Amino acid sequence: MKKIEYVIRVFASAFFLMAFATSSYSQKFGYVDSEYILQSIPEYQDAQNELDELSKEWQTEIETEFAKIEQMYKAYQADAVLLPEDLKRKREDEIIKAEKDVKELQRKRFGQDGDLFNKRQELVKPIQEKVFNAIEEIATKQNYAFIFDKASGPVIMYVNPKYNISDEVLDQIGSIMGVRKQ
Repeated sequence: MKKIEYVIRVFASAFFLMAFATSSYSQKFGYVDSEYILQSIPEYQDAQNELDELSKEWQTEIETEFAKIEQMYKAYQADAVLLPEDLKRKREDEIIKAEKDVKELQRKRFGQDGDLFNKRQELVKPIQEKVFNAIEEIATKQNYAFIFDKASGPVIMYVNPKYNISDEVLDQIGSIMGVRKQ
């Protein structure tokens, strides 16, 4: 008999807990497809086209320089048998320096914080900020708790700050660790 009463209490508690949870946590969620949004903005397409053109131009420049180095190396190989040791070393150093310079140019153009990255920031970031601001405005007006981005996977685009419990977590950690928040 006690087992039956226990099971009934557990089910009743679970029922009331679920009823409370669904009523107190009725928050609105939404999602956007940022890729679709950006592809639909003409300024974004213009920026992408400009970035593609710059990228092709810079890639051609780098490939031309690598081709010159390849010619230098072939000429060196053809002449190496007849060259004295000091001239060999000088030509080898020239080839190595030219290769190092082209790799540096490649890094400058396409590397992290390179010319292409900076140009993308200049052209695309303002458009992305407009999109984010629009998302934030809509989410605020329509009382969404969270907005996710479908295109980027499970990325949160907007969070209502009233659901931020970071300070509570820090308070809890502080009380566990015996540290008080100042």
